[in-house]
Amino acid sequence: MRHILKIHRSLTSALPTQEHSFEIITFDAAIHKEKWLALNNTIFAHHPDQGNWVMEDLENRMAENWFDPKGFFLAVKNGEIIGCCWTKIHHDLVNQNPVGELYVVGVHPDHAHQGIGRAVSIAAINHLVATGIRESMLYVDADNEKGLALYASLGFN
Repeated sequence: MRHILKIHRSLTSALPTQEHSFEIITFDAAIHKEKWLALNNTIFAHHPDQGNWVMEDLENRMAENWFDPKGFFLAVKNGEIIGCCWTKIHHDLVNQNPVGELYVVGVHPDHAHQGIGRAVSIAAINHLVATGIRESMLYVDADNEKGLALYASLGFN
């Protein structure tokens, strides 16, 4: 049985960025939909919720009122999308300020251990800070040791 954790991080100031060998850009549906979908299905091939998406799954989420391509970050190297961090801002919480979520974070397995997940997550966190969001959260499987280590190093608990 899956055990999913919901972890949080306060957003008080932007995080420092680091130099890297890839570019971080934002999602443009006209250009990136098919490539991102292929990446997503590669990264999450064995994930029960995030794997095996079809275009309709992506387009349904893009039709949601929370979708903002300016909060959907892609790591690109040599024209290939190699990682991503997609944010979601929850504006509809009762008696709470809006909360930013790191919704989908992933790195192509062939490009693991190159700081890509960290870089796109920092871009996402800094985007949330710039929009005035003061609290962030994400969901992660309790057995995702690599993800948990990354998120802890970014201040989530």
